[in-house]
Amino acid sequence: MIKKIKKELLYYTIIFVVLALAQHQDLLSTPLLRLEDMQTQGNYLHPFIWAFVVYILIGSFRWLLGIIMRLKK
Repeated sequence: MIKKIKKELLYYTIIFVVLALAQHQDLLSTPLLRLEDMQTQGNYLHPFIWAFVVYILIGSFRWLLGIIMRLKK
């Protein structure tokens, strides 16, 4: 069970990083400026919420694909 949780956390982290870099290209050049902007605006949770929404969408697709594969057997 712990192995599965670690795997899912890895998936979530990868989605989080990819979305962050896709939406905010300045994270690669000036990450401290981006963090200061987050602090002044107070929007700390929005990256986690977006990553969770994408994780749920991908998880739904994986679940549906698993059911189709079991039915195919």
